[in-house]
Amino acid sequence: MTWLITGGAGFIGAHVVRAMLDAGERVAVYDDLSTGDPARVPDGVTFVKGSVLDPDLLRSTLTELGVSGIVHLAAKKQVGESVERPLYYYRENVEGLRTLLEAAGDAHVRHFLFSSSAAVYGMPDVNLVTEDTDCSPVNPYGETKLAGERLVRAAGRAHGMTTACLRYFNVAGAADEQLADSGVFNLVPMVFEKLTQGEAPMIFGDDYDTADGTCVRDFIHVQDIASAHLAAARALTTREPGRDLTVNIGRGEGVSVREMIALIGEVTGYGDRAAPVSAPRRAGDPARVVASADRIRDELGWTARHGVRAMVESAWAGWCRRHPEARR
Repeated sequence: MTWLITGGAGFIGAHVVRAMLDAGERVAVYDDLSTGDPARVPDGVTFVKGSVLDPDLLRSTLTELGVSGIVHLAAKKQVGESVERPLYYYRENVEGLRTLLEAAGDAHVRHFLFSSSAAVYGMPDVNLVTEDTDCSPVNPYGETKLAGERLVRAAGRAHGMTTACLRYFNVAGAADEQLADSGVFNLVPMVFEKLTQGEAPMIFGDDYDTADGTCVRDFIHVQDIASAHLAAARALTTREPGRDLTVNIGRGEGVSVREMIALIGEVTGYGDRAAPVSAPRRAGDPARVVASADRIRDELGWTARHGVRAMVESAWAGWCRRHPEARR
C-alpha cells in the first residue's frame, strides 16, 4: 500500500517520511512548501507540490498514486499567529482538512491518521493529561485541531475509514542535522538564538505553582513523534473500518522551563550566558502540561526512547549546521 504524507517536507513530516521508509513502507509526499523544504524529501520519493485546499489535485494525486492511507501533518501551527489571523487558521486547518477528507472518501482511502496537538486541552489543571481530560482550547490553533479531530472521526464513520488522532506535546530534537527545525518558534531554538546573539533567555512568568516557579512541559523527541506515527499507521491497517484511535504522544515526564534553559546552556557551552531574565506571564500559559502516555503504550506498544539531553544535543547540532559561528 501507499501512504500519502501531507506536509512531508516539513520538520516533523520529514521525520515521519524517514521513519516509514526505514520501516519498509511505501510513501509519497504532498506539500505546498509554504514552510517545507523540498531538500528534505528523499530521492526516489514521489513529491507533489500542492495545497490541501485544491480538491482536484488531491483527487488526482490519491487516484494516480493508488493511495490507501493518509498521514495528515500539513497545517498552520503558530499559536500567536492564530490569535492574530483566526480566519486564516480555520481556512487552512479546518477547510483544508475537510477538502482532504472529501477527496479521500471519493478515492476510497481506507486509513487516515491526523496529527493533532496537546493544544486541544487548553489549560488543564491536572498532574497528568489523559486522553479523557476535558478539551478546552484557549486559542484558535487549538480550536482548529479539536475541530479537525471531530471531522476526522465523523468522516471515518461515514466512509468506513480507520482513523487515528495523535495529540503530541512539545517537540524538539532532530534525527540528523539536515532534518533539524529551521524555525525559531519553540523554546529550544528560541534559547539557542538568544544565547548565540549574546542575549539572556527569557522566562515568561516565574511565579507559577511549580517547584521552581516556571512552567512545566512534556518535551518529546521528534524521532519519537515519527515512530509513534509509524506505529499508529500500521495499527490502522489491522483495525475495523470506522474505528478511531486517539492517543497522546509524550514522555510522561515534566521539565521546567528553567531546567531546560540550564540544560541548553550546558550542552551548548553557553552556560555563562544562560542565566534567564524573567518577564511577565503570557496569557494562556498553563502552569503544567504533562502527558499520560499509558494509552499509547497499551494500545500500540509504543514508548518514547529519547531523553531531554538527546533532544537538545541533536537540535544544537542542526542549529550549528545553519549557524556555524555559533559553536564554541
